[in-house]
Amino acid sequence: MKWKLGVAMSSDTCRSLKYPYVTVTLTVADPSGQITDKSFEMTIPQFKNFFRQFREMASVLETV
Repeated sequence: MKWKLGVAMSSDTCRSLKYPYVTVTLTVADPSGQITDKSFEMTIPQFKNFFRQFREMASVLETV
């Protein structure tokens, strides 16, 4: 998993955005073993929630 923080300043359809976002890239393998990257963007609160859930999943997997 890789992540980076960004701020969109403006776009063609919106002149003033100025909101931070996090881009997350997950490297995953499908059932056949093919590895691909999946990327998505989240707001800061969404990323904090995602990270908390990811950490909980990791601690559960450690007990297996």
